[in-house]
Amino acid sequence: MGHQESYYRHNEAYAEFLANWDEGFYAKYADTLKPERPGARVLDVGCGVGQVVKRLQDAGFAAHGVEVSEPNVAKARQFGLNCELYDGRKLPFPDRHFASVGALNVLEHVEAPEAFVVELVRVTEPGGRVLISSPNFFRALGWRDYHPTMRGFANKWRNLRRVLAKRRQMRAAPDAVRFDRMEPIAREPFQPDDDAIVKTNGLEIAFFLQRAGCTVERVECTDRYVNPLVDFVLNLTPTRYAMFNAFVVARRNS
Repeated sequence: MGHQESYYRHNEAYAEFLANWDEGFYAKYADTLKPERPGARVLDVGCGVGQVVKRLQDAGFAAHGVEVSEPNVAKARQFGLNCELYDGRKLPFPDRHFASVGALNVLEHVEAPEAFVVELVRVTEPGGRVLISSPNFFRALGWRDYHPTMRGFANKWRNLRRVLAKRRQMRAAPDAVRFDRMEPIAREPFQPDDDAIVKTNGLEIAFFLQRAGCTVERVECTDRYVNPLVDFVLNLTPTRYAMFNAFVVARRNS
């Protein structure tokens, strides 16, 4: 059993934590994930207890969710939501099955993130939307940073140098690019982001989506709804790759 399954498979505390999510946390993600065709199929990978699936279902879409956590799936099914258990690697759906596929705060927890991106694209139909939203562990700008790798001037300087090095590598040796890994944090009480093992960032998410056969439409550092003017300014320049979060929207080419 892999890290994702062993940490979350029977984790009741995780299910309780997600059940108390504020709607504003996932509203932008859920609304961006909505397909353009009424009634189309849409998939939320790592669906938690089903809030995004319910929001999409209430909007008239054929919404599906998959999760590695048995308590999460049980809670979602109590509300009649179409959520099922999966192994965290192979999505239990045929190729080109969904009009939209997304993963919110999942990529940083998987053992094979590069393959995970490919799998998201695999089940997306041509022209369909793929959305990945994860923390930016290469933050060089910002405040109130919740993870130790983001805090302090030394870490921020190290993160800036690393993301610039990644950019050079993408140009000079693209086949060698891989997400950086890190050790999970063990502490009590339970904090879901403590078990992150992948240093996700917008630059590499966009890179791997393109390599999987997508056209990237936008990369933003804001994963929630904020004042439109503030949102515009924050995402106006390449500094968005050094701030806050990674919110990447793409479309499958063929």
